[in-house]
Amino acid sequence: MALMEKRKEMLEGDLRTGKITAAVYGLGHVGIPLAIAWLMAGARVIGVDPIKAKVDAVNSGTSPVDEPGASDAINLYVREGRLSATASGSKASEDSDVKLIVVPVELKKDGKTPEMKYLKSAAEAIAAGLKRGDLVILETSVPPGTTRGFLGPLLEKASGLRADEDFGLAYSPERISEGRAIRDIVEAYPKIIGGVGQRSAKVAATLYRMVCRKGVIVLSSDLAAELEKLLEGIYRDVNIALANEVAGLCRSLGIDFEEARMAANSQPYSHVHRPGPGVGGYCLPIYPGLLMRAANEVGADLPLVKLARTINDRMPGRVKDLIREALDKIGVDLKGANIALLGIAFRADVPDSRKSPTYSLVQELRGVGVTKIKAHDPFVREDQKLAQFGVFLEHELEEAVRGADAVVLLTDHSAYRDLSVSELSRMAEKNIAVIDGRDIIDHRNMPGGSVYVGVGRPWSP
Repeated sequence: MALMEKRKEMLEGDLRTGKITAAVYGLGHVGIPLAIAWLMAGARVIGVDPIKAKVDAVNSGTSPVDEPGASDAINLYVREGRLSATASGSKASEDSDVKLIVVPVELKKDGKTPEMKYLKSAAEAIAAGLKRGDLVILETSVPPGTTRGFLGPLLEKASGLRADEDFGLAYSPERISEGRAIRDIVEAYPKIIGGVGQRSAKVAATLYRMVCRKGVIVLSSDLAAELEKLLEGIYRDVNIALANEVAGLCRSLGIDFEEARMAANSQPYSHVHRPGPGVGGYCLPIYPGLLMRAANEVGADLPLVKLARTINDRMPGRVKDLIREALDKIGVDLKGANIALLGIAFRADVPDSRKSPTYSLVQELRGVGVTKIKAHDPFVREDQKLAQFGVFLEHELEEAVRGADAVVLLTDHSAYRDLSVSELSRMAEKNIAVIDGRDIIDHRNMPGGSVYVGVGRPWSP
């Protein structure tokens, strides 16, 4: 009996006993934890990725991405014979019942047009092996309308099958944070499901209730589920933009933004985020463009979404201006200054530097003639982009800071949270300018001759 024709009890039993095989398309920061979550629920899993190194890593029992618990889990399931990986998406489709798509959809260089080539490639491979009764679930963040308007027609045309009649088709957004991704999928959040029809939604929800212990929220359509995912991220982007804007005012007024923020958040209707040197990662900088693409197609405008993105994109330039002002206060010219950047990762305590605002700040500094830049990150040991910019990545914090005229804190790693201006000045072996992009450095009892400023903190002294 085909998967889409089975009753709830049979689906649950088949998943629990390994009679259902899921193919995961994309073995990255989302695909690996997703594969492990399905394995934990009892499924057999085939990982699919065109990058040979990722396929080889999985088949040898290790994780191709740095995620806590991932390598141990992969090693266990490979030894059990329930997990394998391949570069052949069509063969994986033939051999699986459920196809989970987590390939990237980014924006092209114009910042407006979604790049759908990876999704198209995955769809073509799936269609080549798609069988009557199979279930396809898209989990990548996409413009609303992608599942039924782009993916569905590709699958139907190539396979000759019809969505929600011959095979299931649903959208179910990934909801993870790196460093805790497996737990996020299995324990932390309910799974959102939206099908192109009721049959698709019902089967996808039945299976995901076995994978996600927090349960499932079934929305009225795939379209609603696609929008929900973007709304999660854009809420944060807009909130951070508000924080960044007001933080600048607080600095000018001589107020510590964090003091005001914590007081504001003491009542239940206020959830003000923290300011920072910019917004990075694979998600937040992209989601507004995906939503605006859908808005443009129906003639709608999203001025608040656009403005928030503009504010956050400008933050590396604002930090550059603070560096210049701080150096002026200690009598050092920006162009000739030695600058130490602390933090490359876009978020605290993870090694992921994709779309990090640190790169944008380096470009800003290079653009005004700064040449002597060093960087440090306790989680990032090598970085090709920094090397291309001519920035040396030090492995020891003291080596990065030694001789610096300006120290710029960009990522709020735990390892940086106890730093003080006094300690950084000692490492630099001179008076320094400290620019705190996360408002976490202790600036009490500063040595005379040094200066400090935060994105949301006033100048000191």
